Amino acid sequence: MIPLYDDNPRSTFPIVTLALIGVNVLVFLLQQLAPVGSYAFMMVPSVLTGAGPGQISSAQGTFLLPPPGLHPVWLTIFSSMFMHGGLMHIGGNMLYLWIFGDNIEDDLGHFKYLFFYLAVGFVASVAHVVSGPTSTIPTLGASGAIAGVMGGYILLHPRTDVHCLVPFGALSTLMRVPAWIVLGVWFVYQVLLNQLGQQGGGGGVAYAAHIGGFVAGLILIKLFGPKRETARESYWR
Repeated sequence: MIPLYDDNPRSTFPIVTLALIGVNVLVFLLQQLAPVGSYAFMMVPSVLTGAGPGQISSAQGTFLLPPPGLHPVWLTIFSSMFMHGGLMHIGGNMLYLWIFGDNIEDDLGHFKYLFFYLAVGFVASVAHVVSGPTSTIPTLGASGAIAGVMGGYILLHPRTDVHCLVPFGALSTLMRVPAWIVLGVWFVYQVLLNQLGQQGGGGGVAYAAHIGGFVAGLILIKLFGPKRETARESYWR
């Protein structure tokens, strides 16, 4: 299932969600203009844990990460959250952020939503580092933070209909599916892929970050506290 949009009205303008999308797009464009310079802002588990330098191979050659003297390496936890590896990567992430982020911003309020987004992104990055502390592969993407937004959404708006493209080849169709099914299936899929990746030596996707971010969203959405009670919350009571 590929979510396209939801049936969830909002009462405020999603300025933070739009700003996050704008920053991600801007950073992606800057990456294309200065690919070598952008390597310094990618998160590398082995660098954060002190296990050794990271390494990346590209059309420009092979580089050790991070290049020295740019910023403290722990800041890559946050800088990497705004970077992406290609058009499909950023396109998919920004679609999910737009579908689910505007309503969580509406629930929490603009400032708390921004802190929530950064907090779940931080937890997602930590989960990825813990899952592979000696990995020298650089990590980038907003997926972990967006997974946290999705975790919050499944608690606050489980019965909201999400319009999804369900691919069946030539018989692909649009369906309205409750959010708890859409997001629940997505989470189970991440867990399965993470397990398969561990058994097969990994596939280059930070599934542990997706899982960690989603779980963080489930927990932190209540700690941050919605600014207003949502009718759909009673679904889980």
